[in-house]
Amino acid sequence: MDRLAALRVFVRAAELGSFSRVAEQLGLPRASVSAAIAQLEAELGARMFQRTTRKISLTTDGAAMLERGRGLLEDFEAAYTQFRSPSAQVSGRLIVDVPSRIARRLLIPALPELLARHPALELELRADDRLIDLVDEGVDCAVRVGPLGPSTLVARPLGTLAMVGCASPAYLRTHAPLMTVDDLDQHVAVHYDSQRGVGARGEAFWDYVDGKGAPRRKRCESRLSVRTAETYIACAVAGLGLIQVPAFDVADALARGDLVEVLSHARPSPMPVNALYPHRRHLSPRVRAFLNWLQPLFAPIGEGRPKADSY
Repeated sequence: MDRLAALRVFVRAAELGSFSRVAEQLGLPRASVSAAIAQLEAELGARMFQRTTRKISLTTDGAAMLERGRGLLEDFEAAYTQFRSPSAQVSGRLIVDVPSRIARRLLIPALPELLARHPALELELRADDRLIDLVDEGVDCAVRVGPLGPSTLVARPLGTLAMVGCASPAYLRTHAPLMTVDDLDQHVAVHYDSQRGVGARGEAFWDYVDGKGAPRRKRCESRLSVRTAETYIACAVAGLGLIQVPAFDVADALARGDLVEVLSHARPSPMPVNALYPHRRHLSPRVRAFLNWLQPLFAPIGEGRPKADSY
């Protein structure tokens, strides 16, 4: 294995903490991964990892080499990209993780155009509402809705999603009038605990912006907890409680009368949407092409207006 390939194996092993997982992600025999690390250690005259039967960990020399190695790989990628023809094809495997509703309603209808534009691109689209570690799972890029916590990942803003509160007509007919935020004390909300930061079991939080433009949060009773956006919306349609959700996500249900917006004078703040990817000074051509295609998709839905082909 040449030095550059061995360096790639080393950096991946340092990120994943497992030779077996590197072999799985890179499609190499485990013996080849071990040999590449051994080759690198022999050439450098230093041990990169402490090895046990269960895990590997970087030595002091290994940690220093990781920092330098990442920079070398980034510089090589930048140089390679700089001298490629602008018309050169984007090719290879790209792994993207996206919330399920955004994948189904926004990305998938537009994917034929992306794949036609880049016929040599192979896309693996992971679409669920489970939070993952991008580096640990070998994901190149992810889309996340909501405020971001501390992270070493690079965030590229894609826009915002207007939010609405909803309930079914059947629910509203059988519960007390809902005219003000204080009336929420007589209502129940569906508890969505995947990414929204709701509270303990049996309670949820209703977010809104008050008359002075300040964000507020009110605790609501909840009898039902769910973990996916599809289930969350289905519960509201079934009359099981109130929900707060991106407006584009329920535009069709509102138009059909399956759901009704509530407390329209006290909507939540718009949700930020970001693309996340592991830190690199220079994006790979695959990730750059995907992000350049992705960004315009969010423009029509920033104010709650869905794309015409999203349904």
